[in-house]
Amino acid sequence: MNAGHKLFFAAALGFAMTRAALADPTAFDLIKKGNDFIGVQSKDKVVQIHSDKSVASLTPNIWYVAYYDPDAGFKMVEVKFGAGEKMDVSHPVRPFQAPPGENLILDRSKLKVDSDQALKIAAAQPLLKALTLKASKLTLDHGDVGPVWKVQLWAAKLNNPNKDVDIGVVILSATDGSVIKTDLHPNKVD
Repeated sequence: MNAGHKLFFAAALGFAMTRAALADPTAFDLIKKGNDFIGVQSKDKVVQIHSDKSVASLTPNIWYVAYYDPDAGFKMVEVKFGAGEKMDVSHPVRPFQAPPGENLILDRSKLKVDSDQALKIAAAQPLLKALTLKASKLTLDHGDVGPVWKVQLWAAKLNNPNKDVDIGVVILSATDGSVIKTDLHPNKVD
């Protein structure tokens, strides 16, 4: 390999490493990061993870990781992240939702499908092939069959590609990635 090729290879490798470092962390990465901002009694005791609707990308970059907190009034502490950085730590009040108990802590050993994989699986559904997906919102929660990802998707409207429309959800297992349910409406892009 001559000096020019070595220089090109080194530059390409450096660019790839920089891109990887700049990529937003996945939901599972944020569990570890969130542990740094909560009490010892709550570390790794995740009860739910959810994102805001993504903006200017299919991948969300605002995430909320909710942990079980036995010392809090509503038994929950939540860490909000933006682009992988802590934005806020709060004890949310959800008046129409019962406080989580220890039985709602997600078993980390069963969580095999991360947010990036869940989004990829949902976006690959055959009904979505001809659509231009614009945004998503993900939630990791308990389901009837164990931990599940609910992936809500938006696609570009056909007559105005700058506008998007909610086309439905894909629910999939967080343990093996199998699709449990789809409620997709591709006709809404008309």
